[in-house]
Amino acid sequence: MLGRLNHVAIAVPDLEAGVASYRNVLGAKVSAPQALPEHGVTVVFVELENTKIELLEPLGEGSPIAAFLERNASGGVHHVCYEVEDIIAARDQLKAAGARVLGDGEPKIGAHGKPVLFLHPKDFQGTLVELEQR
Repeated sequence: MLGRLNHVAIAVPDLEAGVASYRNVLGAKVSAPQALPEHGVTVVFVELENTKIELLEPLGEGSPIAAFLERNASGGVHHVCYEVEDIIAARDQLKAAGARVLGDGEPKIGAHGKPVLFLHPKDFQGTLVELEQR
């Protein structure tokens, strides 16, 4: 079911500072910021040869990562994203196996313009998992 690793997401309290670290200190290519109001975050992607790093900061008061940053004031790894061929088939297979899909269970459009779903971290060894359709 799982395809390649699409990205590792790191929640940051200050997106501009995060971008500066990756761009100026590590010499990485970093995308322009993209606000995703439906997800409550602003994101950038650090482009790597084999994958991406997503830096995300809260957007608005209802941001789902605000609580994460309250517990982890300096930021930290928030989730990993894997690609799947068919997100609906993957969702149905995971639910049948007892995995919990977060939200209403329906895919939303993510930062790459593709459908995404999130899986409960308690079902995956404490790791929030995002699935993105290829």
